[in-house]
Amino acid sequence: MKRIDVVAAVIVRDGCVLATERGYGAYEGWWEFPGGKLEPGETGPEALTREILEEMDAHIVVERLLRHVSWDYPEFRLEMDCYLCRLEDEFTLLEHHAARWLSAGELDSVKWLPADDEVLAALVAEGVVG
Repeated sequence: MKRIDVVAAVIVRDGCVLATERGYGAYEGWWEFPGGKLEPGETGPEALTREILEEMDAHIVVERLLRHVSWDYPEFRLEMDCYLCRLEDEFTLLEHHAARWLSAGELDSVKWLPADDEVLAALVAEGVVG
């Protein structure tokens, strides 16, 4: 099975986490944490900083690794490092359909990609979102 290594930004502000709606591909319309594939030679934080600038025209501060997720989709195996981050400025969506700031009680109001479920549980368990 094909393996894809990605990084995701779990961006938190005022007790809410940023969710983005995919604007392309087989999972278009599903919600996710923004991020993308690692390029050869990049660290996770370097890749994430680049991806958020490319996808959202924004700068982030990568604070810490929150969770590693391994997930088997029908087409590939996903290996995803999810980092707790904060925005340094406002963002503009360049690849996603929409974005929402979600509190703990609103997390189930969107259709998340299955690999993100474990991360959502960690956010609530650790009190990262309110």
